[in-house]
Amino acid sequence: MAKKSKTGVLKRLREVKKAEKAALKKEEMRLRKEMGPGPSSADEEKGEPRIATADDMAGYGFPVAGEEEEEEESA
Repeated sequence: MAKKSKTGVLKRLREVKKAEKAALKKEEMRLRKEMGPGPSSADEEKGEPRIATADDMAGYGFPVAGEEEEEEESA
């Protein structure tokens, strides 16, 4: 019986890994289709733009209108 080369074994392992990844992606896609559209896509379908609130902007580190006024008054 012939000895298997290391490169051949590694190649098969890569192929198996690639096939498993493809199967996982197919399963995820199937689950997404079953669950239906998410909340973000529903807003887009209505034509309503997604706008960040003042709290959202403060969370990202942008100055909020109330903070700007306080800084001007203290200067």
